[in-house]
Amino acid sequence: MKNYILHKANTRGEANHGWLHSFHTFSFAGYRNDERNNFGNLRVLNDDTVAAGMGFGAHPHDNMEIISIPLSGDLAHKDSIGSQEIIKEGDIQVMSAGTGITHSEYNANKDKEVKFLQIWVFPNKFEVEPRYDQMTFPDVRNELVQIISPNQDDAGLWIHQDAWFHLGKVDSGFETNYEMKNPENGLYIFIIEGDVTIDEHVLNKRDAIGITNAESVSIKANSNAEILLMEVPMQIKY
Repeated sequence: MKNYILHKANTRGEANHGWLHSFHTFSFAGYRNDERNNFGNLRVLNDDTVAAGMGFGAHPHDNMEIISIPLSGDLAHKDSIGSQEIIKEGDIQVMSAGTGITHSEYNANKDKEVKFLQIWVFPNKFEVEPRYDQMTFPDVRNELVQIISPNQDDAGLWIHQDAWFHLGKVDSGFETNYEMKNPENGLYIFIIEGDVTIDEHVLNKRDAIGITNAESVSIKANSNAEILLMEVPMQIKY
């Protein structure tokens, strides 16, 4: 039998530092919720808005897979392995922190804010060589586009974890089934925009649902919507 956990948008942690307004799905920084520390190997899902010209100064990470998904605006990235890039809506950024990496993320514009999702996934390989990658994806509708997988030769970018992410911009009335890559994994679905029914559960903008013990999950858009699907192993080996 499938198991569901519903996380409504208004139950997330919130931090407003002026230059940064962030909503935390899972425990992060000053937000602590012992019932919401993670979903399997999905450790962080932050919904960040950064003011014009502001950003995160250089800071370190290790042994974590870090994915950034810009929603609007331009995000400037710089790191200790020589990467210096700008990502915008339609791009996906991946960092394997591995043995250690230092990076900064700044709003590249002085006249408008930048919005992006910051996602951390526990890796299945540790002390790897730090790595940075990004990709621009086609702007298509009514398709779940694979953006992350465990395989270097598969569609999208790859990370050190048996995880698959899909992103979809869909029209009202769109229906599909998501077939699990591994039925032992869990599926966490985050509604970026719009209203969507997942199995029998109605979700709205910034709501999320975690599903386990599933082989297939039904998706129906009740309005034009944008959805992020994250399939991750539930067993943490950290």
